[in-house]
Amino acid sequence: MSRFFPHPGYAEDQPFSRTILTTHALTRGFQAGAVMGPLVALPWYILRKPTLSLAPTLLRSIGVGSLTGTGLLTLALAVRMWDKEPIEWADRSWRLLENKGQVEVDDWIYGGAVLGAAAAALAKTNMGWRSILGGTGFGSLVGVGGYMVYRHGIKGGKW
Repeated sequence: MSRFFPHPGYAEDQPFSRTILTTHALTRGFQAGAVMGPLVALPWYILRKPTLSLAPTLLRSIGVGSLTGTGLLTLALAVRMWDKEPIEWADRSWRLLENKGQVEVDDWIYGGAVLGAAAAALAKTNMGWRSILGGTGFGSLVGVGGYMVYRHGIKGGKW
């Protein structure tokens, strides 16, 4: 996503700074929820008599966790950036776009999320929105894994 935003030479000239920083924060909230959802759901699954098999339970917990994480990071962003000047928004968003690793991992995250959402939609589970969000969250995590294998495994961390 960050490739689609303009990136000027100076932070003072950064347009769409609030959009860039908000997109970044909410994406990370979505991913944090995708990680935390199964960590909360697995003990419940193990201790109680499950009504669903493990895969749908994990997919549903990833979806609900992603939604919860996004909501919590929305609040955290509002609290963190409440009294900040526009130049502070511009500087933070400019630094995100300047970081080559951040731009590359964003490409992998959003690519994985799109593929995960498509796979969940085509799977035709009966979970509705939870399935789509779960597939999107799982796909974004797989995207991060793919980035780590590519950049730090295959490329050895070199550009």
